[in-house]
Amino acid sequence: MGKLLKRLFAVTMAAAMLFGTGFAGVPAGTVKAAEKPMEGELVVVHTNDMHGHYNAVEGEQLGISAVVSLKHYYESQGADVLLLDAGDFSQGTTLVSYFDGGSAVLFMNAAGYDAVSLGNHEFDYGFDELQIMAALADFPILDANILHKDTDEPYFEAHKIFDLQGMKVGVFGLDTAEAQTKASPKNVKDIRILDGQELYACAQEQIDALKAAGCDYIICLGHLGVDDESLGRRSVDVAANTKGIDLFIDGHSHTELDGGLLVNDTLITSTGSYLANIGVVEIDKNSKEEKASLVKAAGYQGGHDAAVDGFVTAHQDIVDAAYAGLFATATVDLNGEREPGVRTQETNLGDFAADAYRYAAQQYMGSEVTVDGAIQNGGGVRASIPAGPISMNTLYTVFPFGNSVSIVKVTGAQLLEALEASCSAAPSALGGFPQVSGIVFTVNTSVPYVNGMQYPDSTYYAPAVPGSRVTIETVGDRAFSLTDSYYIAVNNFMADGGDTYYVFTQAEEVIDTGVIDAEGLISYVNSLGGVIGDSYAVPKNNITIQ
Repeated sequence: MGKLLKRLFAVTMAAAMLFGTGFAGVPAGTVKAAEKPMEGELVVVHTNDMHGHYNAVEGEQLGISAVVSLKHYYESQGADVLLLDAGDFSQGTTLVSYFDGGSAVLFMNAAGYDAVSLGNHEFDYGFDELQIMAALADFPILDANILHKDTDEPYFEAHKIFDLQGMKVGVFGLDTAEAQTKASPKNVKDIRILDGQELYACAQEQIDALKAAGCDYIICLGHLGVDDESLGRRSVDVAANTKGIDLFIDGHSHTELDGGLLVNDTLITSTGSYLANIGVVEIDKNSKEEKASLVKAAGYQGGHDAAVDGFVTAHQDIVDAAYAGLFATATVDLNGEREPGVRTQETNLGDFAADAYRYAAQQYMGSEVTVDGAIQNGGGVRASIPAGPISMNTLYTVFPFGNSVSIVKVTGAQLLEALEASCSAAPSALGGFPQVSGIVFTVNTSVPYVNGMQYPDSTYYAPAVPGSRVTIETVGDRAFSLTDSYYIAVNNFMADGGDTYYVFTQAEEVIDTGVIDAEGLISYVNSLGGVIGDSYAVPKNNITIQ
């Protein structure tokens, strides 16, 4: 009920702001025809991987208010404007997680988005919460490749057609199949996401249907990315294996494509992440000539919509009041960067998180069972923490998922498989990369990772030869053995088989402590006297990358 009340309060705030004050900008029809130099053009304003960064921070993030201002600007110049997003809009900061993603939808409603696709993180709050978000949205969610697992019926709209002046534009959506393991498995248990050749066929079917409906220009909103980790399901793969996509607005890999990338006559563009940039594609309706660019926070001289800024600030004030307390004080900078960082190597923040999991698990188990080690997936750490006071707001920003601390009892062989699979991409980045406590191991990256069987309902593969790249020296301060059993603290996402950790679903025993990860971190830092100190100045040499 608490979460529902928070969501209803956000809706009340939205109504008060929208109907009580209105929104600033250039009203349609106020610029004379002779002063409309972009008449006859379509402008696509686009975003991706906003991850809850809706407030403006000068020089760093533009915020949703700049998106609104930019949209109004192009409308004032006489252009038809489509405002589109390629996913991962509802998770990443306490500004959205406090409201279970609902505030993100309200901000996007206020901005006037025309359509979005989902990202893998839209599933983080659970499928029921996602459906509530969809009901709150004034814009359609487009994802042609997300199907009901039993019936193969689509869960969301596949495409939408926009009849603009002199141009008929078709937009369809795709989401990465990696959502099936990068979101908690229980949150996606009822869906199937088309992948590989089925993904290409799905995309071509949408293209053909839109062309048959008379569309002059076709846009794909795809949360697919361009990382090698996603080979076979990337935006560039879809463009290379289909014919007829004019513009592909991409997300997922947080890649900046300033000016775009041309693949098989498809212009692929992506803004990076966190509203550090806003994408703009100007299209001549007659010639279809395109010009892609990024409006960047660094040096931004444009406007901000004051009413939308106030709307975001009202929600931020609620969150700041809820998380006003102090979590801890750090005497050292704590590294939570993606790469190089928690997804590629051991870091001091990764060590701290894994130590906290192990501590919380041991407190739960008492003296009867020794918790031998702990693993924190790198993708579960979302930001760095600078030295100094650490607010509760920062705690919930860095660890936003609300996972519970779980304990898996596994054999040495199962632990080795888990570490081998989670280090499969090393030295490249992977969200499953393990930050550990009580476990000492080495990864030999000169040995190629060889796929074994594909894990069920996953985009990841078991290692063909566990131990070929990873050598475990010790677990719980004793020599590693393939046949010994170990109690390992993890989060429930991993215990459920998320990321590369499917083998943990085969554990002899799984114990969900019910302790939320933030509570475990608080308990651990209290045991340190509230200070994350010099013992975390550098990583602890649990992991050696060769």
